[in-house]
Amino acid sequence: MASARLIKKYPNRRLYDTQTSTYITLADVKQLVIDQEEFQVIDAKSSEDLTRPILLQIILEEEQAGMPMFTSPVLSQIIRFYGNAMQGIMGSYWRRTSRPSSISSASFRSRAAPSTIPTRSGRKPGRSSSTCRRR
Repeated sequence: MASARLIKKYPNRRLYDTQTSTYITLADVKQLVIDQEEFQVIDAKSSEDLTRPILLQIILEEEQAGMPMFTSPVLSQIIRFYGNAMQGIMGSYWRRTSRPSSISSASFRSRAAPSTIPTRSGRKPGRSSSTCRRR
């Protein structure tokens, strides 16, 4: 990640975006992910790479917030993959299948039922911002 945006995590758990010279939240980091911006989170004191733990924290918060994507059996199976031959196979599989070229949220959303996925503005696709009147 040579040209990645650098975010420093301080002992008080605050995240500092060195590009904008501002403190940011996990929600801001999530938006960087959504916007497909490359970034790296490092510990401000030790320079340890904290990118993965921050991403896992975002996933945890998303899973707790609403409709979880991972069921308990799926999470249990993922845990079982650690420490055996399947760990390498599954890691490789997920890296291949989660590349931006193989999965596109825009493409996925265009195929999904329009009434189920709201747009970023919160409106459901196919509805205008003006009020519709029925006659």
